[in-house]
Amino acid sequence: MTLAAVVAALALLAQESSLDKARRIHADRPVFDGHNDLPWEIREKLAGDPAAVDFRQRQPQFHTDLERLKEGGVGAQFWSCYVAFDPDRSTAAIFIEQLLLIHRLVAAYPEQLEMAGSADEIEAIRKRGKLACLIGVEGGHAIDDSLANLRVLHQLGVRYMTLTHGGTLSWADSATDVPRHGGLTAFGEEVVREMNRLGMLVDLSHVSPDTMDDALRVTRAPVICSHSSARAIADHPRNVPDAQLKAIGAGGGVVMVNFFPGFVVPESARTLSDGLAHRFELKAQGMKGAELSQAMDAWNAGHPLARGNIDDVVAHIEHIAAIAGKAAVGLGSDYDGIPSVPAGLEDVAKYPAITARLLDRGWSEKEVRGLLGGNVLRALREAERVAREQRR
Repeated sequence: MTLAAVVAALALLAQESSLDKARRIHADRPVFDGHNDLPWEIREKLAGDPAAVDFRQRQPQFHTDLERLKEGGVGAQFWSCYVAFDPDRSTAAIFIEQLLLIHRLVAAYPEQLEMAGSADEIEAIRKRGKLACLIGVEGGHAIDDSLANLRVLHQLGVRYMTLTHGGTLSWADSATDVPRHGGLTAFGEEVVREMNRLGMLVDLSHVSPDTMDDALRVTRAPVICSHSSARAIADHPRNVPDAQLKAIGAGGGVVMVNFFPGFVVPESARTLSDGLAHRFELKAQGMKGAELSQAMDAWNAGHPLARGNIDDVVAHIEHIAAIAGKAAVGLGSDYDGIPSVPAGLEDVAKYPAITARLLDRGWSEKEVRGLLGGNVLRALREAERVAREQRR
């Protein structure tokens, strides 16, 4: 055997050893993922009926099922309550429908799933061998400019709200729409303060850098980005610039890395940014509604995204860790909310592959466990502490 062959064999053994260690780490289900869109997929593909298929069995039409969640070591999940932003109508009622759908999904599998409302409940549920389920609302349009509606969402189990989605609101600028406020309005600041009082995490995915800065100035609790990556690596406005990464880390917050190739693969981010610019051009010409959607579908079909691989995601993890600290990085896959995934991260069973890569790069088991879920659990616990103090 040549020296090169020996080196290659030793490298393979080391890789296998890292994967074995990763599987041992994942055996007690430490993953707390920040964003999974299975509820919307159930609405779209199963007519909103969580019992239409048996999620205890593998469901290849989705990224997610209970068997693969266990394989991936997922012990807690923020299920996304998503409804597309429509500036011309209220979507609050549809958000409530989606909230109830999530509760029905959890109730359909009582031996595997249980709703959690706090960090302590998450840990207790995991000790019972179940997956702790929480809800994150994706987009402040859910509250219809009403703090009372925000309180209702919290009572229904919501533990984070993304301040915007794809469109700028009357009180907050989106990352992917024309800014109108230079960040948050006075009402937007009140939303952040009320979320602090409730113990609801402020989610800065999808918002503009100015909105991030305003939220960070106002908040008394750590913030999260539930499914965002690093703009320095993949230059798309949905990603977080280094200045904001540093500020989020300094405030005890967590940036949970998104797996979508358009946000993690540099060339795909450029393509996606070009598509966003094209969309702005069409809207400026007066195109909207179904006509705009059809035009963008045609553009996207002609501009496919490079898929990339797991190392593209790991690069974002390591960059965020370098800028904000290893205690400020987590995982927010966006599974079942993205049209493609990097090679090696095909579904929720693949989280151990990330752990193996990081172990190979010198991360300690403690640091890895923080990334997998400990960091966001700590941020949630701190948000709860701030809320208790404000209610005294």
